[in-house]
Amino acid sequence: MDIISEPGGILILDTWSTGKLELVFMSSMESLAQLEVLCEKLYNSRDSAERAHAESTLKCFSENSEYISQCQYILDNASTPYALMLASSSLLKQVSDRSLSLQLRLDIRNYVMNYLAARGPKLQNFVIVSLIQLVCRITKFGWFDDDRFRETVKEATDFLGLPNIAMPMTLHRKIASSFKDQFLLQIFQISLTSLNQLKTEAPDDFRHVPLDLALKCLSFDFVGSPVDESSEEFGTVQLPASWRPLIQDPATVQIFFDYYKVNDIRVSKEALECLVRLASVRRSIFVEDPARSQFLSHLMSGTKEILLTGQGLADHDNYHEFCRLLGRFKVNYQLSELLNVEFYSEWIGLVAEFTTRSLLSWQWASNSVYYLLSLWSRLVTSVPYLKGETPSLLDETVPKITEGFITSRINSVQAILADDSLENPLDNVEVLQDQLEFLPYLCRFQYQSSSLYIINIIEPLLQAYTERSRLLAPGDADELSVIEGQIAWMVHIIAAILKIRQTVGCSQESQELIDAELSARVLQLISVTDTGVHAQRYQELSKQRLDRAILIFVQNFRRSYVGDQAMHSSKQLYARLSELLGLNDHLVLLNVIVGKIATNLKCYAECEDVIDHTLSLFLELASGYMTGKLLLKLESVKFIIANHSRENFPFLAEYRCSRSRTTFYYILGSLVFMEESPVKFRTFMEPLQQVALKLEATADAALRTDVAKHAFIGLMRDLRGIAMATNSRKTYGLLFDWLYPTRMPLLLRAISVSTDEPEVTTPLLKFMCEFVLNKAQRLTFDSSSPNGILLFREVSKIIVAYGSRILLLPNGTDIYGSKYKGIWISLTILSRALCGNYVNFGVFELYGDRALADALDISLKMTLSVPLSDILAFRKLSKAYFGYMEVLFNNHINFVLKLDTNTFVHIVGSLESGLKGLDTGISTQCASAIDSLAAFYFNNITAGEGPPSPASVNLARHIGEFPNLFAQILKTLFEIILFEDAGNQWSLSRPILSLIMTSEQMFSDLRAHILASQPVDQQQRLSQCFDKLMTDVNRNLEPKNRDRFTQNLTTFRHDFRLK
Repeated sequence: MDIISEPGGILILDTWSTGKLELVFMSSMESLAQLEVLCEKLYNSRDSAERAHAESTLKCFSENSEYISQCQYILDNASTPYALMLASSSLLKQVSDRSLSLQLRLDIRNYVMNYLAARGPKLQNFVIVSLIQLVCRITKFGWFDDDRFRETVKEATDFLGLPNIAMPMTLHRKIASSFKDQFLLQIFQISLTSLNQLKTEAPDDFRHVPLDLALKCLSFDFVGSPVDESSEEFGTVQLPASWRPLIQDPATVQIFFDYYKVNDIRVSKEALECLVRLASVRRSIFVEDPARSQFLSHLMSGTKEILLTGQGLADHDNYHEFCRLLGRFKVNYQLSELLNVEFYSEWIGLVAEFTTRSLLSWQWASNSVYYLLSLWSRLVTSVPYLKGETPSLLDETVPKITEGFITSRINSVQAILADDSLENPLDNVEVLQDQLEFLPYLCRFQYQSSSLYIINIIEPLLQAYTERSRLLAPGDADELSVIEGQIAWMVHIIAAILKIRQTVGCSQESQELIDAELSARVLQLISVTDTGVHAQRYQELSKQRLDRAILIFVQNFRRSYVGDQAMHSSKQLYARLSELLGLNDHLVLLNVIVGKIATNLKCYAECEDVIDHTLSLFLELASGYMTGKLLLKLESVKFIIANHSRENFPFLAEYRCSRSRTTFYYILGSLVFMEESPVKFRTFMEPLQQVALKLEATADAALRTDVAKHAFIGLMRDLRGIAMATNSRKTYGLLFDWLYPTRMPLLLRAISVSTDEPEVTTPLLKFMCEFVLNKAQRLTFDSSSPNGILLFREVSKIIVAYGSRILLLPNGTDIYGSKYKGIWISLTILSRALCGNYVNFGVFELYGDRALADALDISLKMTLSVPLSDILAFRKLSKAYFGYMEVLFNNHINFVLKLDTNTFVHIVGSLESGLKGLDTGISTQCASAIDSLAAFYFNNITAGEGPPSPASVNLARHIGEFPNLFAQILKTLFEIILFEDAGNQWSLSRPILSLIMTSEQMFSDLRAHILASQPVDQQQRLSQCFDKLMTDVNRNLEPKNRDRFTQNLTTFRHDFRLK
């Protein structure tokens, strides 16, 4: 009999296994009733102080294994569900640390199973769920420890989906595989047996239980990668071969069709979900063709009956699942197999009618139509490969579906205008993309007839739209909005067709000619949209939707017929366009496109969507080598480059569009730099220079006015775009000479005056972040040039000015926007400047220049001003911080070692926290920094010869005050390697070797600690794994030695994790 006394104020007698407990409550908790009151406060109190007190008092139950006995007492005697919840959740945490003995875990498992059987129906749902999680966790962690844990499968059938970070993913998969092989089929058979038994005698509210069980079995992760139901790539259910007899039994499919007929929406929906998964079963599960054909026939027969009766399809969930079921037929079966089913012709006709009705019900079935169109597109793309003479009937059905789709979209425009509550699909890019993804395949299947249908619809619309442009007044605005909406749909449809150049089954020349006919209508439209009355409608949503549709058409047309690869492969198309519109080559066509781009940029001053989409198209054109060269020949492009002022492009004056300025000037900069002409560059920069001169002449106080701020923000965004376009040493030099030294004082003034205004400082800092980035070795100065040093001095001034002021500002409600954002951009600037390889930093100390020291000092103060919890919470801040630390430890470790010990330990501790994070990139950066530190210790202290340097003395002092610092990091690294699935094992191996080299005793102690935590029967084998880890590894940090250790570590990890 044990006597346990703990700080929680409870004395416990006896052990778990006897079940005879006596509790003596001390002064802080005089009765079980008091514990129940505390539990209620823990889960229900709205007073944070009360909750914190209750949590502090009760946390001993989950942190100390000696409190496990009390948890049983609470479960047996407590009357409130909150006390039961405390006991259950505490036990869950206790068993999760995996340090409990085998017998104790078995005892807990048996007790909880009996407890659920005896009291389960009377418990609250949240208590039941917690207890089931407890059983699942014990079972999972003990799966390979004792066969008795596997007996739980008879009562608990779905425990594998509970994740726990303490268990490696490989072990998750290993347990899942064992469970799948031994028990999953039995569970599925139990669900089918239950379905048959309960089909007639069970109440409706109970029938879904075996269905839910069957669905979970069929949804099991059979191959170790979760099924993404929105993707067809992983859409096949990889059932094991042992399931074959059950799947081939017609009764298996029939039972789910029978349950679908039950007048219970939940039951019928789950029955359809099971059928969707059965229809997705891998083809190879059927060894012989007759078995597969019989299975397919049964599925088609069941769906045919549903199509005939329409039973259950009035419910939206059922309708959606049924569409998914139909969509699976062509994913898993070939068209020839469908044709061989006796009633194929009747089935395909019913599916066609159902699809047409669904298309016309666009308000109700918009998300479900995707699966139906997917089915038809897969069917038509299979026709060229079809052998035999059996008619597919697609020639008759597909054109009707195509016409139904087009008609329904045209009709939807009027309905949406009449009902403001309806969402317009033209405003939702994702919905629009889904709806148009498969249509091109259907159109190109019978391209001649489909194109004629499209032309017959769009021609009258274009004629009406052209006539409206000639009127003096717009007339009926609603009628014009309908025409624009209908044309927008037709342009989107033509754009989708051009996106996919499908030539299988018909000649490329004939397709090109039809493409030309359709394209000519849209190109003709471009010349009309910005003339007459239409030039007054840029504020109208319908006009904006139409122009967005035209931009998408131009993008798709360009990718297919304009560009480096399509210059000489589309002669038929240009010949026909020349006949229709006089557009006989790429250059003339590009002139039309750029004209539309320029018009949009001039006229859409306040519509960010159209501006952004237009700039995206312009960027595509400018980014291509051949199209970029062609653009420079166009007068319209020359005009834009020579007249890029806000007078010509009003969107530049709109503050809401200021983000678009960066893209605009990136495009113009790319075009200007194609010729690398200093004269043209200076001419191009003239408007920006005038803005800069005005700002330079402005007093400090006036810089804080809205007019000056907006002008400065625009200038910074413009310069950032131009800096992004400099990709060579010569082009970067042009921008550098323009900025330095005349423009840099303005930047320093602005950041000093407006430190508390992030809308000003953020664009400035982001420009500097781009300006100091040495991409493509563009920051390569002559050997006699001081430009690299001069640039860093300016960077240092800006960072010091910003940092020294931002630290004095109080924390606001939006601390990220007001402080953290500027801090992480500043750290990124310094990181890029410090590792850009264009500055010899030794020069600064040699000549007594404080630029480097001041920049490092203020950057450190900024990082220390941010709590580590906030660094880890904000993703961008976290990446910038750890990236900067990597640069410091790799390139400027002497600065780090000069710090006081507490600061040094805080920084190294933050690196350990970064190692534990989920971001592989951050973990790699932390590993690199730790490797540099440990390597410095080994080379200068452990293996150092001669008098120690000041940096070595500092490091020895730090480690002397915190001797466990390296040991804790090494322990963390080994835990990650052994118990987690790290994707950067190579990077983590580097600091492990360096740390081992610093102290053999530290490694020996860690080895003993790890072995002691493992089962006794495994310790000898694991000790041998540690011996092999250092095989052929010498006491140095040479690259070959590091690579050998990395190979050994991979083997060590594999062998260690074997059971």
